[in-house]
Amino acid sequence: MTIWGTMSSGRKERLLGLLIEDNGWISSRRLADHVGVTTRTVRNYVAELNSRGPDLVIESGPGGYRAAEGARGLRDRGYGSSPRARRDVLVRRLVDVDEGFDVFEMASELFISESTLETDLGRARAMLAGTPLSLRRIGDRVRLSGSEIARRRLLSRLAHDELDASAEPAAAYRGTRGGRGPSAQAMDPFKVDLVRSLDALGYYVNELAISDVLLHIAISAERVMAGHPIDAPSAPKDPEVSAIAHVLQELVETAFGLELGEGDLDHLARLVLSRLVTPGRTKVEAAGLIDADVHGAVRAAAAHVARAYAVELDDEQFLLRLALHVQNLRRRVNEQTTARNPLTRTLKSAYPLLFEIAVAFADDLHRRLGLPSDEDEIAYLAMHIGGHLEQARRTADVVTVTIVCPGYYELHEILRSRVGRSLGVAIDVIQVLTRVDPDWDSLTTDLVLSTIPSPLPPDRVVRIHPFLTEADVETTQRAAARVRRSRRLGRLRAELSRYLSEAAFLYPLPDDGEEVIIRKLGSLLLHEGVVDQTYIDNTIAREQISSTAFTAALAVPHALQMTARRTAIAIGVADGSVRWGSGRVQVVAFAAFSGNDRAAFQTVLEQLAEVFSEGESVQRIVRRGRTFAVFFDELVAAIDR
Repeated sequence: MTIWGTMSSGRKERLLGLLIEDNGWISSRRLADHVGVTTRTVRNYVAELNSRGPDLVIESGPGGYRAAEGARGLRDRGYGSSPRARRDVLVRRLVDVDEGFDVFEMASELFISESTLETDLGRARAMLAGTPLSLRRIGDRVRLSGSEIARRRLLSRLAHDELDASAEPAAAYRGTRGGRGPSAQAMDPFKVDLVRSLDALGYYVNELAISDVLLHIAISAERVMAGHPIDAPSAPKDPEVSAIAHVLQELVETAFGLELGEGDLDHLARLVLSRLVTPGRTKVEAAGLIDADVHGAVRAAAAHVARAYAVELDDEQFLLRLALHVQNLRRRVNEQTTARNPLTRTLKSAYPLLFEIAVAFADDLHRRLGLPSDEDEIAYLAMHIGGHLEQARRTADVVTVTIVCPGYYELHEILRSRVGRSLGVAIDVIQVLTRVDPDWDSLTTDLVLSTIPSPLPPDRVVRIHPFLTEADVETTQRAAARVRRSRRLGRLRAELSRYLSEAAFLYPLPDDGEEVIIRKLGSLLLHEGVVDQTYIDNTIAREQISSTAFTAALAVPHALQMTARRTAIAIGVADGSVRWGSGRVQVVAFAAFSGNDRAAFQTVLEQLAEVFSEGESVQRIVRRGRTFAVFFDELVAAIDR
């Protein structure tokens, strides 16, 4: 029996899984932090894994450790290192083979024990919970029961789980399923033709979702080729569905030489309408396509979120675009499908406040319309809201500038004009001085752009030429970026001094899941009189909507309602890492916000995420921060760097 049947579950499996997934060298310190052990224990784990059989499992070298060729081969064959990967192999086999499989034969094929296979089948049953699919077992044979549409939705879900943000869904799907679907050479021109045909029908194609649609088309083509078509619909087609189905019929036949039946065309056309396109019509025409209850719910939700987060969301054109999106979201719910967003992780980690506003908006829509939203759907809402706020906002982070330019005639006016054109809204020129002996001490702007030597500190002065050069522009942009970063981190340092305390610090965190951790950290703030039990319960409810793990190292659980008596943060530091949602984190910051501290919410949430997205700083803070005093000092040091 191989390592899969004999290796104890838990930390050794997580260690090997990380090495297989990474496919490169990983330091012993990083492995130790990820698994939650010491570097010495990592060495012991590696030695034990390598002693399990004749083949080397983990290689060691100057860069640390990496999976050996044999272990990487397991990943390449689709078996992976984790129970979840084995579960997916079983589910795919059940979808592919109508008669299912014999449990003993499958255990032998996967190099695992029968008891391990039974456990993996339990995970497969759990995955199918809440879907129209189920496992049926007669003796030693297991098969999948359910409709063809439900099977395709399951295949889509499996494919989405495997893909990172940069992958091409259709290509990756073919790679995991033996390449029986359309070829990459056929899919690329098919995409071009599909976008062109939909544009001709008056639709705007969302480029972020096009790959998701290609995935569904690849799944449908393969299933039809394997003799599993969808039955023709009994209800008459909607005119829009019919028009798109006609386009798909011609394109699929031309590109793949495949004739789809009415059931498959209807299924794909509805998917296209629900996730890919927004009608490119006039404002009046587009408004006529929106259900009255959707339009009203979007307006009400936008007003509620605007009040809660002190943002402006009352632009009519923005609300119309957002309502069209929500209308399509309702279609996706009716079709029991979702729209994958390749930017979800990026949006969540880089713009946590924006994502939080989108979570609140989605929660409001759920209460008004009963529309559920996963993180991909929330990310699309965040893109709509963020695009509007970015376009409308007057940033508070503009860097103020004084230009010092003694010279001849209108030289200072030329310089000021060039600065404005080259640097745009990034800076605000407050004044232009033309004296050769200005009162340097009286200058209060963030930066001084000077054509002459200045006695001011170097971090405040950028020496430029009378005729601005490209090098001057780049230097000024870097200086302005330093000012903005220093300003942001300075705010965070001040806020942290107000909101962190030794009484609300916990080390080590228990590795017992989000709810237990939230209750333990919440109890610290409850004891301090900052929150009540309702706030803690609301924080757990918020976590169930969308994980608050905004970076790979940090989770910031909090309630959507800002009802704390004052703003405070309870910090928990793990001894290594703890389970949080589908991943693991090293630091948890339970944030209790009062209604009077929205600015603190933005400052703390966004800039904590910034600090804890820097790998070296995170590891230094986590390794040393076992007491509050040391944690705070290391956090401040990371901010100052």
